[in-house]
Amino acid sequence: MLAKQANNTNMYLYMENSNCQQQHIKQLQALFSITQTLSVRYGQGKMLQEALETIESLLGVHRCTIMLLSPDGRELHFEAASNISSLSSNETSFQMGEGITGRVLQTGEPAVISRISDEPKFSHRIHKRDKTEHHEMGFICVPISFGNEVVGTLAADIPQSADMTIDDALRMLSIIAGMIAHDVKLRREARLERNALEHENRQLRHELEEHVRPSNMTGNSRAMREVYQRIEQVAATDTTVLIRGESGTGKELVATAIHYASYRRKKPFVKVNCAALSETLLESELFGHEKGAFTGAVHPRKGRIEMAQEGTLFLDEIGDFSPAIQVKLLRVLQEREYERVGSNETARADIRIIAATHRDLEKQVESEKFRQDLYYRINVFPIYLPPLRERKDDIMILGDHFVEKYSKKMSKTVNRISTTAINMMYSYHWPGNVRELENCIEYAVLMSNDNVIHGYNLPPTLQTPDKTESSLVGKLKTSVNLLERDMIIDSLKRNKGSVTSAANELGITDRMIRYKMKNLGIDYKNTFKKNYKK
Repeated sequence: MLAKQANNTNMYLYMENSNCQQQHIKQLQALFSITQTLSVRYGQGKMLQEALETIESLLGVHRCTIMLLSPDGRELHFEAASNISSLSSNETSFQMGEGITGRVLQTGEPAVISRISDEPKFSHRIHKRDKTEHHEMGFICVPISFGNEVVGTLAADIPQSADMTIDDALRMLSIIAGMIAHDVKLRREARLERNALEHENRQLRHELEEHVRPSNMTGNSRAMREVYQRIEQVAATDTTVLIRGESGTGKELVATAIHYASYRRKKPFVKVNCAALSETLLESELFGHEKGAFTGAVHPRKGRIEMAQEGTLFLDEIGDFSPAIQVKLLRVLQEREYERVGSNETARADIRIIAATHRDLEKQVESEKFRQDLYYRINVFPIYLPPLRERKDDIMILGDHFVEKYSKKMSKTVNRISTTAINMMYSYHWPGNVRELENCIEYAVLMSNDNVIHGYNLPPTLQTPDKTESSLVGKLKTSVNLLERDMIIDSLKRNKGSVTSAANELGITDRMIRYKMKNLGIDYKNTFKKNYKK
């Protein structure tokens, strides 16, 4: 009898040891498989999901979930789960200290729940569970951390029927969380390094663009950076350039930049405005004339082509050339030869030609107002200058540049442009482009009585009073409102958003300034309260 009991006891111990060995083998298999999965360097989400599926299949746990800390460090965001179909939401997150998972993030300590139904704080926010499972499932959530820094959580449901005990499950999940933490750290460091390199590349590109930008030009919009690159590409050559764009966009500045960046920069840069001269005068202006070539030609005269010898000739508004002048200019471009008016002696033209126009030359070619062969000769390297309305990013840069320029010229101290004036400038369509903006700022600097350009200092073309108030009283009321709004905004800015301080400065009460802010449409909450939050 005693021998039989001993045999049964030995059999039981053998089976128990065998089960423990099998369980340990499964655990080792799980750790090995997860190590293999983490060693594959593809997307983090996909890699973590495969690791969780391995945990679930080999360890017998359910609903494994990984959540990682957001970049700002404020909350946990869902990253991966073993059973996607059981998710209750695709945008699940936990704030620091919120629920079981948020508490693990906050404390850095694991949470162990033997039975889900016994924990009132359990929210079921991430996964759907049947009510029967509440009584049959435990729950473990462990921190994913390296050092003292918690970067996420690993959680799993533990069935009551699982081969592992709660303690074994806690130990395994903690080991796996440490392995995941190492991978997360490596990926984070790689991401930070990549971001640092990208930032450095952006800085280098910006410095290069600043280096490329001609000193006589202002603007940093994408469109203007492309113009600067085109200037750099063509400046060192003798290629003929055609600058296109509306009047007032700065075509002459581009021509000047090309000349002074070329090897001809120490030689003459000669400009001819083709639209300002008649055909007879333009011919004489370009090619020169001999004494007696026409009535009034009492002395021989050098033409602009001869004056530009070894330098650059800039032909502004070339689209206004007459057909006769076009023929002679074509010869200069093709043969580099010309004759003075009234002379049979051929001269050589060692010049570079840069042309500019605001006209649609293609339409002029179709209507035979411009020679097709001349068009192809001058349109070798086109540079397009966009109108100001297409590069509004440059309005403030140009505005500040012109403020500084005319402040010095008029010996006045003007430090900045007010918010109201800036809004008016951005709302305007600028048909006259940069030239009109320069004139506008010159007018405003002249009209300014303090160190700020206000909306009411801008020219009448930029004023936008209410269309319904067309009477003199209505216009006066609009101007007064603009002035009050401007003064209140400036005072609030000086006083870091303090309404009381601004009211004292303006000599009115808190109640009055709040009333005016409401009526004048000053967005205090977004403009000041957010920026000067105590």
